[in-house]
Amino acid sequence: MLFVAACLMSLAASAQVLEVASMHKLPIPAQAEMKVAGVSPDGDYILLTSGSNKGLQRYDLASQTMTVLSTAEGAGFNVQISKDGQELVYRETHIGKDNLRKHNIVRKNLATEKVSTVARAQRTASHMATSDNLTTVSIQNRLIVLKRNGLTTTLAPNGSHLSYIWPIVSPDGTKLCYYVCGNGCWVSNIDGSNPQYIGHKCQAAQWYDNNTLVAMSTEDDGHFITGGTILVYTLDGKKQVLTNDSMIAMYPYAAENAIVFSTIEGETYMLNVK
Repeated sequence: MLFVAACLMSLAASAQVLEVASMHKLPIPAQAEMKVAGVSPDGDYILLTSGSNKGLQRYDLASQTMTVLSTAEGAGFNVQISKDGQELVYRETHIGKDNLRKHNIVRKNLATEKVSTVARAQRTASHMATSDNLTTVSIQNRLIVLKRNGLTTTLAPNGSHLSYIWPIVSPDGTKLCYYVCGNGCWVSNIDGSNPQYIGHKCQAAQWYDNNTLVAMSTEDDGHFITGGTILVYTLDGKKQVLTNDSMIAMYPYAAENAIVFSTIEGETYMLNVK
């Protein structure tokens, strides 16, 4: 309890965006390099994967049970959850007969356990992100590729000479958040226009709502990660620190009134917020 209280003290040092009611460690056995891969919109379950994104497991908060969803390579990389939480879209990576790495994009219904293939043997499935209005973004050749209404557009909001990672579409489908390597996090209109700078330390951002991002800020010594905190940013310039340096917190995901994140030791924490 003292450890959790110490973490919550960091809230006093930053502007309040969200009211944090509590933070607690979930009773999931810690595994080295295990990390959160997603959380259902209503916060009923959490998705977990390995540090290398191999495999995908579902942890049900009510029953405190774990279910294996996939054992494939890459299954935990940028998993997409439908708005009702009933369907997942994720990738399964394999080496083809030509010795090239390829990805099958699969959709799984959690109620029926039916699995269908959305796309087969794709060479590029990097940083896939999908919103329920069928707008998708991915990274191909360092640039953002937007697929919307049957049209595919390559975007470089800050210039085609830069490298982009971590693209994600806002819940209402009107905005695009992305990270420019060596520069920081930006948010633009969905077509890449009017880019707005958010912050250098806003890493691996996820949308909490249409105007708020939850992200991690990490430090390293060139070889190992030495620090990590969870922060909230708003599009009007506010920033709130949710954890402090008493833990190395990484890879946050947002649900309704909750933020879930991992520690470098493989523990999983939940912040209850308003």
